[in-house]
Amino acid sequence: MKAEGKLMDMLTGYAVSHQHPFNVFVHMIGIPTIMLGIFIPLTWVGFEINEFHFYLAHVVLFAFTLFYLTLDVMFAVVFAVGGYLLTNLAVKLGGYPGNTGWIIAGGCFFGGYVAQFIGHAVERSMPVLVKHPIQANLAAPFFTVVEIFKLAGLRSGLFDAVQEEIELQRR
Repeated sequence: MKAEGKLMDMLTGYAVSHQHPFNVFVHMIGIPTIMLGIFIPLTWVGFEINEFHFYLAHVVLFAFTLFYLTLDVMFAVVFAVGGYLLTNLAVKLGGYPGNTGWIIAGGCFFGGYVAQFIGHAVERSMPVLVKHPIQANLAAPFFTVVEIFKLAGLRSGLFDAVQEEIELQRR
């Protein structure tokens, strides 16, 4: 399958359950919040290569970015930059004393998911997470970046094509 086909399949599969503006808004907040909740404990495992300190969160970010590069370079680059900033925030929050890092991580992780389930209740759609948990967790951060482009009015041809495909599927 060529990259454009894979991109369209992924965007259409995800977008079909994310049409209501409230649901999209909740996901724009909830997905980065969940990522932060995951990244915080991943910053507690680190290693050094040639005086550069890396965390397990960087490895996960790199792996996601590599996958996203197979879909779309511009979206992947924007994801990588945002993910790097999120990782830096995770390092700071994870460095708080005592159990504070765990409390913040748990609150972000579970709170982000609760928010998304509320968004899907408003939309009256089944979350992709329920049907395809791995696909949902791979697609969600990418979809957040795509929505930023949509809100900024960039790449409107791509979004028009996604909406056309959704309409075709509904017939």
